Formats: sequence, C-alpha cells, structure tokens
Amino acid sequence: MSLGQHLVELRNRAMIAAAGVLVAAIGGWFLQPFVWDAMSAPIHAIAAQRNATINYPNLTAAFDLRMQLSIYLGIIISSPLWLYEIFAFLTPGLTGREKRYVFGFFFTAIPLFLGGCVFGWYVTPHIVQLFTSFAPSQDATILNASDYFSFILKLVIAVGIAFVSPVFLVLLNMVGVLSAQSIIKAWRWAILAAIVFAALATPSTDIVSMMLLAVPLIVLYFAAWTVTWLHDRRAARARTKLDAELAT
Repeated sequence: MSLGQHLVELRNRAMIAAAGVLVAAIGGWFLQPFVWDAMSAPIHAIAAQRNATINYPNLTAAFDLRMQLSIYLGIIISSPLWLYEIFAFLTPGLTGREKRYVFGFFFTAIPLFLGGCVFGWYVTPHIVQLFTSFAPSQDATILNASDYFSFILKLVIAVGIAFVSPVFLVLLNMVGVLSAQSIIKAWRWAILAAIVFAALATPSTDIVSMMLLAVPLIVLYFAAWTVTWLHDRRAARARTKLDAELAT
C-alpha cells in the first residue's frame, strides 16, 4: 500500500473507532446516574456522621460532569472496538516476532489494568474517608463535584497502572534493557514499595485491606521476574549454540 492508502485506511479506522465511542457514550449517558451514585456513595456515608456534601458551583456544572462521565463510559464500553481497529491497522506492518510481543503485551496488560482498577475502586472509600477526616468536626466538607470526580478517576487509574508495571518490566527485558538478575536483586525494594503503596492506598486500621492490595502486586513482581528469567535463560542457550556453530 502507498502512503496515501495507509492514510485513508487510518482515517477510516479512526472514524469507525470514533463512531463506536460516540454510540457507547450515548449509552453511557443513561448509565451515568447509576455510576455517579456509586462514586458518590463514600461522601453520602460520611454525611451520615458529619456535615459533608458534593457541590455544583455553577449552573452548568452538573451537565458538564454528566457529559464527562458519559464520555469516559463510552471509551470504556467501546474499548474492544477501538482496540481492534488499532491492531487491525498496525499488525500488517509487523513481523511475526513483533506481533507476538505486541499481542502478548496488550492482552496481558489490559486484564491486569482492569483488575487494578477494580482494586482501586475497592480502596476508594478508605481514601475519601481519610482525607475528609482531617477537617474539624464542627466544619462542613463541601466538595466540588468535578474535582471529586477527577480525584476518584485518577486514583482508580493509578492503581490500575500499578498492576501493569510488572508487564513493563517484562517488556524492558525483552528489548534487552533490563536483565532478570537486576530485577531479582531489587526484590526487597519492590516488596517495600508494594507495601508502602498499599498502606497509602488503604488508609484503614483493617490490615486485611492493605494485604489484599499488596499481595497481588508482590506476586505480579515475582511472576514478571520468572518470565524474564526464562527469557534470559533461553537467550543464553541461543547465544551458546550460535557461538558453537561459529567456532566450528
């Protein structure tokens, strides 16, 4: 295909992906009240004990928030479509080995990211409770709806990215940047980082909540090291075989 044909194909696939997001966002408009009720539930729980509320500071704030949440829901709901369009555009230009890397990365990272987002959603009430607890009991906690939505979204995405980080370790190993030995040398720091992250993400006296987040992160780290160790071992055998062939 010529450059012009590639650009036409890119345009067509981008239009299909955009149309899918738009249609899904329309569906997200109707799902938004249920999702927002779930997101704001921690504030309503706090309001039962002290004066706390979500505020819409101007006339269009509620509409703007509903539009934002609908678009995000549309992106999530339509993700199978636009991911397929990305792969369908990229894969014809990749070699067999590159395809294995790309598909292996995406189809491992996506479930881990979604699983991390689920954990992020689980720890959200603890985070909200922690930060609202710093306000004096005689004062009211009035939260801007848009700021509150952004905070929850960033928190969930941050935990999702934390779950994907082992996949990046494997990717760096595959391209020769990081060895399995260097990964395992840092295992103490990795465990400490996982525990600190879990402690910050689950600011609660319930240690079970912290361990539910820390243990999967630690397991994923050692799983990533196992994959990189197998890869380095296979690469070492291949180099030894090649050196023997060249020597003869």
